[in-house]
Amino acid sequence: MEINAVDLFCGLGGLTYGLSSAGINVVAGIDIEKKCSFPYSKNNHAAFIPGDLKEISPDFIDLLYPPDTDIKVLVGCAPCQPFSSYSYRYKGSDQTKNKMDLLHYFGKIVEEIHPDIVSMENVPQLAKEGVFAEFLEVLKNAGYQVDWQIVYAPKYGVPQKRKRLILLASKFGSISLIPPIYQEQNYPTVRMAIGDLPPIQSGARSKIDPMHRSVQLTEINLKRIRQSKPGGTWKDWDQTLLPKAYTKKSGQSYTSIYGRMKWDEPAPTITTKFYGYGNGRFGHPDQDRAISYREGALLQTFPRNYQFFDEEHQLSTKELGIMIGNAVPVKLGEATGKNIIKHIEKRGHDHIS
Repeated sequence: MEINAVDLFCGLGGLTYGLSSAGINVVAGIDIEKKCSFPYSKNNHAAFIPGDLKEISPDFIDLLYPPDTDIKVLVGCAPCQPFSSYSYRYKGSDQTKNKMDLLHYFGKIVEEIHPDIVSMENVPQLAKEGVFAEFLEVLKNAGYQVDWQIVYAPKYGVPQKRKRLILLASKFGSISLIPPIYQEQNYPTVRMAIGDLPPIQSGARSKIDPMHRSVQLTEINLKRIRQSKPGGTWKDWDQTLLPKAYTKKSGQSYTSIYGRMKWDEPAPTITTKFYGYGNGRFGHPDQDRAISYREGALLQTFPRNYQFFDEEHQLSTKELGIMIGNAVPVKLGEATGKNIIKHIEKRGHDHIS
């Protein structure tokens, strides 16, 4: 059977690469950020199509599937910032509403092109939103059987304490996520992901890998990280190093920033600002610096040879951080792909024959 997929909101290709690793042929990815074109195309055997999904017709997307396609798969991760814990305080703003509308467009595309299988990945908070309930209704009314779960990423091979919403929908019958691949005793860890990278100093970069570079820490932050313990908080510091906010009662609960990772546990969730020591628990376990861009990509389970830029296609450090932090972890994409193939083997073959 010819199984072909299109990846909406593809970014630099985490989901596409994962699906491909599982054996699903991804024919194209669509994203509004044109700078994703190089890393997406360089690392994946799929066409990158730049554009706003609101301005791309479902008919155009349908034509991306080759004529000999037996099973059409449509996947995507609509931009999730409006639904994240950090952005919840901004609910109702025009920008948030504009991003939330993208899920409506995802639903409209499903209604128009009738893919056999649909998968969506997003942040857990989306499940609380009306737009998600509407999306589920669209799928059910179109004849899909739907299953969605909040999954803990280490159970599927991602070395970070990340929770994600994964939805699967099929026209072939009931579908559900495969059982966890890992258990707590063998979760992938920070050490497994980045433990063999060569040491670098704050503000330095590797001579052999331009992605293995870290942001220069200020003098005060160098003093802070030197007193930081793996898994600890700013409460490990001398009183003289505390930011003013933390000396007040209202700041006593701010324990999730200025921390070091632990070698033998999964990392914290990689965000779009993972390269900043003050943006979360993004301190290296034993080197006095924040994790590098390569380390962030490895914790997102991109392979070490994944190329994000070259001399002709440069990215700013901010752009690089956003692209890596927003990506679907490759191993989650791979688990989704394995799930789809298993489902097709069980139900799709009978449906087609």
